[in-house]
Amino acid sequence: MRVYGMSTSGNCHKVRMALEALKLPYEWTETDTVRGDTRSAQFLAMNPNGKAPVLEIEPGTYLPESNAILCYLAEGTPLLPAERLPRARVMQWLFFEQYSHEPYIAVARFLRRFHPDPESQKTLADSKMAGGYRALEVMEKHLASNPYFVGGSYSIADIALYAYTHVADDGGFDLARFPAVRAWLARVQAQPGYVGMPA
Repeated sequence: MRVYGMSTSGNCHKVRMALEALKLPYEWTETDTVRGDTRSAQFLAMNPNGKAPVLEIEPGTYLPESNAILCYLAEGTPLLPAERLPRARVMQWLFFEQYSHEPYIAVARFLRRFHPDPESQKTLADSKMAGGYRALEVMEKHLASNPYFVGGSYSIADIALYAYTHVADDGGFDLARFPAVRAWLARVQAQPGYVGMPA
């Protein structure tokens, strides 16, 4: 398999974390979204939406969308429960991550760290803070009485939420307010096959 992804992107890092946790062989093609690599004709043929990551499962077979890739990779493994309700709980957190977490925490991070003119984006970045803190509060409440997000064990729900939470400070979020979240981050980092995001 080959991943087309940007190493400093949380959405792309999720895929690397899953591949490493599952000890699956893969190759990585660094794809710089800021530079415009995802707008090339070659990339758009793989993903017409023009976003990374994209997983090339075999020559000519491409799967975009980070959480769809996580589901594909984790199928039949302990990272995705086989039972109906626990599996739906994983999906619940994957949808939460994309709808209530990523649009605030990841976007604030991008605007403050990767935008070519961060100062011009300050008002927009500041507008993402309340939504990001709401997501962190939901996570804190759940993690205060659960070691992981689903069924007491590590899953792709944890991988999906870890990817941008562990770099939330890049977006201006103060994780000191969330002790259960910080303890969970440490548990994720202690997982076999854990791989960190490049600085």
